[in-house]
Amino acid sequence: MPLEAIVPAPYSQDLRQRVISFVALGGSARAAAMRFEVSASSALRWAQRWRAEGHARPRAMGGDRRSRLGEPGAKVLQLVARQPDLTLQEIRSALAASGITVGLSTVHRFLGAHNLTLKKRPCMRPNRTARMWPRPGACSSAASRRSIPIA
Repeated sequence: MPLEAIVPAPYSQDLRQRVISFVALGGSARAAAMRFEVSASSALRWAQRWRAEGHARPRAMGGDRRSRLGEPGAKVLQLVARQPDLTLQEIRSALAASGITVGLSTVHRFLGAHNLTLKKRPCMRPNRTARMWPRPGACSSAASRRSIPIA
């Protein structure tokens, strides 16, 4: 079976109910785990949820996929439109100056969702000590700034 076809899913409600029934009849959660071949932590969690909430239904899987840059997203797009060679840190700092605190990965995911790619680091000196064309000490972002037409 290809790896793409493997999708995580919760255990069946039938299996959960059998584990809980075993525990309700006086068995331990660990013994139930061994008998029904599930992990001890799952059996313990199901038994605790059954005692606390009266059921052991699976909880929702997956996390919150909404962007944290809902309304401030327009500001990010304006910043990038005005100055396309901003780094992620510079965008984050500009947002922080406006009172919006987000992480670098949030900015990166937002830009990726809008099909915008940005360099990750500011202009840095070359790593090599040998002379490099076109001149020593030049960085790619400085050269790319000169090649962007000024309107």
